[in-house]
Amino acid sequence: MVVGDFAIELDTVVIGSGPGGYVAAIRAAQLGQKVAIIEKDYIGGTCLNVGCIPSKALINAGHTYHNAKHGDHFGVIAKDITVDFKRTQEWKDKEVVAKLTGGIRMLLKKNKVEIIEGEAFFVDDHTLRVVKEDSAQTYSFNNAIVATGSRPIEIKGFKYSDRVIDSTGALALDHIPSSMVVIGGGYIGSELAGAFANFGTKITILEGSNQIIPTFEKDMVKLVENEFAKKGVDIITNAMALNSEVKDKSVVVTYEVGGKQHTVEAEYCLVTVGRRPNTDNCGLEVAGVIVGERGLINVDKQGRTNKPNIFAIGDAVPGAALAHKASYEAKVAAEAIAGQASEVDYVAMPAVCFTDPELSSVGYTLDQAKEAGLNAKAVKFPLAGNGRALSLNATEGFVRLVVDKEDNTILGAQVAGVNASDIIAELTLAVEGGLNAEDIALTIHSHPSLAETVMDAAELALGHPIHV
Repeated sequence: MVVGDFAIELDTVVIGSGPGGYVAAIRAAQLGQKVAIIEKDYIGGTCLNVGCIPSKALINAGHTYHNAKHGDHFGVIAKDITVDFKRTQEWKDKEVVAKLTGGIRMLLKKNKVEIIEGEAFFVDDHTLRVVKEDSAQTYSFNNAIVATGSRPIEIKGFKYSDRVIDSTGALALDHIPSSMVVIGGGYIGSELAGAFANFGTKITILEGSNQIIPTFEKDMVKLVENEFAKKGVDIITNAMALNSEVKDKSVVVTYEVGGKQHTVEAEYCLVTVGRRPNTDNCGLEVAGVIVGERGLINVDKQGRTNKPNIFAIGDAVPGAALAHKASYEAKVAAEAIAGQASEVDYVAMPAVCFTDPELSSVGYTLDQAKEAGLNAKAVKFPLAGNGRALSLNATEGFVRLVVDKEDNTILGAQVAGVNASDIIAELTLAVEGGLNAEDIALTIHSHPSLAETVMDAAELALGHPIHV
């Protein structure tokens, strides 16, 4: 008899333990469900192990090195600054990633979530099989949440190797490269390009559209482009990457711009042209779940697939591939299984890019508001008018509010500059809560702080600015 032939009964099962999966499991358990979570690789998923968290750690280390070398502006002069990159990587892996993933494992156990290690394959819409290296077990379930995440896309002519790497490979390098070609100037490419540029790597970015980070407005991206230029980063837009030739200690990349071919040689080629949902190898079709275009699963406002007991969230479903979006959808799906009337509402979904400077956005841009037929206007307050930004020597950037012309309701906001990832939180709350500019202007903001720029922008929208 083969071990595992008899199915073990489960109530709610979550497949994947990333920011969507582990949050869904905990919330479902809090609502009284008996929950099991299945993970084939590592608790915390891509984000915590080889994505959002380690990349931010590397970005911070790069900032520390760059600032140490350029502190003369403050009268802080240091000589012979070096990087022990092995120690940098050990800190990232042990002090950041390991602590967070260990914390998530503890939270799952605290909430009595059973952790099942192995790869899940659906057998039908109420049964799945978990396969390990040397064993397999069948489980039956009442409800399932698919939170399988995504993986980097490999493009023609750029087969992954020791020299052609994806974001996971870039985060695991054992030394600082002398040079790197980055194919794809979106979020991931621009963030990692910035991190390595701060360490002194010669960076060339090949971007297929007419600007890097194309989801953000041009005046925001221009600030990032200017900072890249100061660090010797070459940005080539409207470029089509054609192929790569791997040599012993380098790689030659051939690309095309305006019908003409060019080559660039570097120690590594980092490919960051997007990610593919992990929905193609878990037997969803056997369970009767309809998988749509590009491997994405269409769901209703509660995350429910065409099979009423199977839900999907995060990178497995349409929409922005953001960790906080996955966590948000996770709570909705868990609550829906518990019989609550929760539904997703993406009006206030912030987006952040951790470049130099940081970029963030929420709600409508001015163009989007006008396209939606809204009577909107935009006001922009410069960070140069903020005392805290001046004391940080980080005055490049602005806070922009998009408001309704009639009642000054906050329709959207964009922040470019130092700590934009944190400043956007107040503006996300404003959009979510339907607040207007007066609500913000009448809220006392601590001084001196970067948050004051939000209050100043609100006063500007009302027509009585103080600091501009």
